[in-house]
Amino acid sequence: MDGVLVHESTALPGATDLLNRWVDTSRRFLVLTNNSIFTPRDLAARLDASGLIVPEENLWTSALATADFLSNQHPGARLYVIGEAGLTTALHSAGFIMTDRDPDYVVLGETRTYSFEAITAAIRHIDRGAKFIATNPDATGPSAEGLLPATGAVAALITAATKRQPYVVGKPNPMMFRSALNKIEAHSETTAMIGDRMNTDIIAGMEAGLFTILVLTGITSREDLDRYPYRPSLVLDSVADLVDMI
Repeated sequence: MDGVLVHESTALPGATDLLNRWVDTSRRFLVLTNNSIFTPRDLAARLDASGLIVPEENLWTSALATADFLSNQHPGARLYVIGEAGLTTALHSAGFIMTDRDPDYVVLGETRTYSFEAITAAIRHIDRGAKFIATNPDATGPSAEGLLPATGAVAALITAATKRQPYVVGKPNPMMFRSALNKIEAHSETTAMIGDRMNTDIIAGMEAGLFTILVLTGITSREDLDRYPYRPSLVLDSVADLVDMI
C-alpha cells in the first residue's frame, strides 16, 4: 500500500487509474500492508481520504494474516496480545480468546503505546512456555517527528530477555502472500505482486512463486538494485506504467 498506491496521505501517480482498471476488468486483487494497527475498515477510510476507493474486503494486513495462520495452527487458542484494534479485531473475529492468564501464545503487533508492564508480562508468559508470534519484522516506523520503534524492535527486546525468536507472519515471510492468494482463490502462476521494497515485497513474492514488479515510488531506488542477489521480474517507475499493460 504505502510507497505503491499512496505516500503519506497522497495518492501516487496512476494509483486511481490502476484500481479502476482492475475493477472494470474484474481482476481479483488485494492491497497488502505489514501494518497491524488498523482494521481494513480504517485503511479503506484512509485510502478514500486520498481519493482511492478500495473496499475493505480487498485489504489484507499482517494482523489478518496472523489470525489466519493461528486459525490453521491452533483454533481457539488462548492469546496474550500486545497490539491495537487491527490485531485484536482480527483475532476476535477468528474466534480466539484473549487472556493474561496461562496463554498458549504471545502475539506481538504494532502499537503506539508499548508499555513496560505489557512487555514484562509477555516475557514471563514466554518464559513459562507460551509460543511467540510477531505480526511483522519491521524495526521502525515513520511519524511526523521521525522514526518510531516498531514490532521488530520490541520483538528483539523480548528475544533478548527470553532467548526465544518469534515466528514472524508478515512480509518477508511468503506465508502472508500465500494466505492472500487463498483469500482471493488465486494461483501463484497467474498472480503478480507489486511492491516498493526489495527486502520484503520482492523477496517474499519471489519465494511465493509470484511474478514480481518493483515500483520506484517508495523505499527502493534503481541504484539500490545491484545490492541484492535477486531481481524482480519487472522494474517500473510507478504503477502508472502498469495501466496500459492490463
